[in-house]
Amino acid sequence: MNKEQLKGFKAKLLEERQRLLGDLNHLHDSTINQPTDDAGGRGSDEVDKADADYSRSFNFNMVSNKQEMLSEIDRALDLIEEGSYGICDGCSAKIPLKRLKAKPFARYCIKCAERLEEEGLR
Repeated sequence: MNKEQLKGFKAKLLEERQRLLGDLNHLHDSTINQPTDDAGGRGSDEVDKADADYSRSFNFNMVSNKQEMLSEIDRALDLIEEGSYGICDGCSAKIPLKRLKAKPFARYCIKCAERLEEEGLR
């Protein structure tokens, strides 16, 4: 991978990182600002309580997923700085550019990713 391609991947990762941070802030604000009891009369109806509980649970799961993706992006950015970006964690082969373009924080080549999926490890 040449320096220009690496620079492009870094820019793409940084852009995605900023987007995720914005999403996390929005989810955090909407979760924090949700009523948890009878505030505003919402808690008096069981359906409203169930809906609020589901929304909070959904938001917490979204936060968890986005934080995990953010961690993967940070890892990829660290690998760029170390000079080992684009190397498969499974077999140490180069991850094809086509895969990195689709998922710039990919840790595995397609073969290793498929093997891990079959083994239920991902």
